[in-house]
Amino acid sequence: MRIGELAERAGTTTRALRYYESRGLLPARRAVNGYRTYDEDDLRLLQQIRTLQDFGFDLEETRPFVECLRAGHPAGDSCPASLAVYRSKLTELDGLIDQLQSVRAQVGAQLAQAEEARAGLAAGADAPRCELTHALSHDAYDAYDAHEETENDQD
Repeated sequence: MRIGELAERAGTTTRALRYYESRGLLPARRAVNGYRTYDEDDLRLLQQIRTLQDFGFDLEETRPFVECLRAGHPAGDSCPASLAVYRSKLTELDGLIDQLQSVRAQVGAQLAQAEEARAGLAAGADAPRCELTHALSHDAYDAYDAHEETENDQD
């Protein structure tokens, strides 16, 4: 099959196929007339690449899976190198999950603090002061004062 048909069947673009070819993930076979030619095995390689990319794997991480399929294995993840990539990706995902849980805890604490301050306001307490706004306004005044001093020194 030609490049346009393969791209359509794989749900990608001809440009992506050329890129995969340039990266050595897709074979670069040409017919006598110079057109690229592909077969069902190439479609299978592309489906493996696309599935892994949908799961968040970068293109280079798909290489062991592609090589496994090219070696004649029934599945791209039946080789030791592919399993190592899975393990590495899981470690990476665990780290991201830890980071997100930390951010979530911080946002939750900030929400609880804001809700508590709002409840106090409704009960008649003094309005809470936003420390960030307070710090910024002081920085702005300091910058203005420094600017005024510079202007006065030039007069």
